[in-house]
Amino acid sequence: MDSDSGDKWSRKAPITDQRMDLKQSLGGIHIEGLKKRYGQGDTAVDALKDVHMSVGPGEVVGLVGPSGSGKSTLLKCLGAIIEPSAGRMTLGRDLIYDGGWRISDLRALRRDKIGFVFQAPYLIPFLDVTDNVALLPMLAGKPNSAAREQAMALLQALDVAHRAKAMPSQLSGGEQQRVAIARGLVNRPPVILADEPTAPLDSERALAVIRILNQMARQFDTAIIVVTHDEKIIPTFKRIYHIRDGVTYEEAGEGRGFD
Repeated sequence: MDSDSGDKWSRKAPITDQRMDLKQSLGGIHIEGLKKRYGQGDTAVDALKDVHMSVGPGEVVGLVGPSGSGKSTLLKCLGAIIEPSAGRMTLGRDLIYDGGWRISDLRALRRDKIGFVFQAPYLIPFLDVTDNVALLPMLAGKPNSAAREQAMALLQALDVAHRAKAMPSQLSGGEQQRVAIARGLVNRPPVILADEPTAPLDSERALAVIRILNQMARQFDTAIIVVTHDEKIIPTFKRIYHIRDGVTYEEAGEGRGFD
């Protein structure tokens, strides 16, 4: 690595208070000084040391880093699956973590405010496409008919409405991933966490998934964080957060192909 690129990773890109205040007023997700320590004393491991991240509504941002850099730990903290050790997290207009959880019902937070899209679609095999997507709003208390209507609107937007009555085993890989995206969006969460969503796909399908995520982010004012190693999609991001040794570094991306 040359000296210029070495300097690039040695500095955390600053996020001014003015920019942070503006983004927080508009929603999205914002992380300040997030830390996560496992264990105590001499055996303690600092998986996250100083994480700063700000993703506004309608934005799709990449999160990249080598194995062991803290990506998985960060994703679990962002998804309210594990508790950080210090720092602040704001989701939408709500402060959800500030040295401790500020939300009493983390299950409801994950269900209603955070959408998840994984490398594997994880569709429920005995439910058809519509019910796979409608299940979350049903669990949130929405009437079944209204939940299915909401699911159908998303399936239409994602061009898989013609598969609404199909079972997951009858879908192609690309169709399954579109249904998984619909499921992640169905409760209109302010944030979607996509963990390697294009890893099993070829170039054409991978770029199609990223194109859909960009369209959905803009349409629903959703902040989307894509964790990836996929070199096919990295040039599509306008902003990228690199994480190395538990510290984040922001970089301007190429933003290729999705204006």
